[in-house]
Amino acid sequence: MEQMFITPISPMSSIADIGSEKKVTAGQTGSSMFQDIFKEAIQNVKSTDEDLSVQEYLLSTGQIDDAHTVPAAAAKAQLSAELLTVLRNKALEAYNEMIRMSI
Repeated sequence: MEQMFITPISPMSSIADIGSEKKVTAGQTGSSMFQDIFKEAIQNVKSTDEDLSVQEYLLSTGQIDDAHTVPAAAAKAQLSAELLTVLRNKALEAYNEMIRMSI
């Protein structure tokens, strides 16, 4: 019988470890990470929309072998746009909550 090894989960030192590994000066870590998340989400929307356009063109010209790639590309584009919208809404909610805080 073959032995199975379970790799233990290693804890993260902080939430700042999630993003990129580049060094940022103190005080800019949160804004840099926040900015990177939004840039990545916007780029994801752009790339999935471009992929959908290419797949639709290939389908309309008869150059595509698998017609299932078009609905899959459409679903990816829709999900990435919805994710960006949810991120924006959550950021606005957090901003409004911070504005309502009394110091």
